[in-house]
Amino acid sequence: MTAGARRLGAIIAGGQSQRFGSDKAMAMIDGQPMIDHVIAALRPQVDELVICGRAWPGLSSLADYPVQGFGPLGGLCAALDHAARGDFEAVLTAPVDVLPVPANLGDLLSGESAAVFERQYLIGYWPVRYRDALLAHIGEGGRRAFRAWLDTVEVRYAPEPFPMHNVNFVEDMPKEI
Repeated sequence: MTAGARRLGAIIAGGQSQRFGSDKAMAMIDGQPMIDHVIAALRPQVDELVICGRAWPGLSSLADYPVQGFGPLGGLCAALDHAARGDFEAVLTAPVDVLPVPANLGDLLSGESAAVFERQYLIGYWPVRYRDALLAHIGEGGRRAFRAWLDTVEVRYAPEPFPMHNVNFVEDMPKEI
């Protein structure tokens, strides 16, 4: 990021938690809801923090954009649109269900192009200029799969700095972070 550039943080949290069986965001790890761990990691790295796809106390909530129910791409598009209207340079994203989020995420992923981790590609860095490409993808009826959209844009895949837990089922829950 250039000096004085603003970065928006966005937690992607619109999933239904069907495989998990209950609200993942509320699942307790180390005595705190999972979402609080993501908030604590992202908040110091961004100028503003929002949540996409749900409400959470203390955070502005963004609905999927431009259409509801488009999964993580709808959340990312909402964050990119919010960032474009708020004079941000980029969006730093993390899903509610991948832990731990690196405390230096911005340093690991920032650059000229978008960047994601090799296996956890909902954790990413998105220059605001990607908004138009994502809007076009959604408007043209592009596939809803996040990975399918990544195949259509310039993106750098970064190695994960340490093992991360992607929590899809209760048995995926880490005991501690």
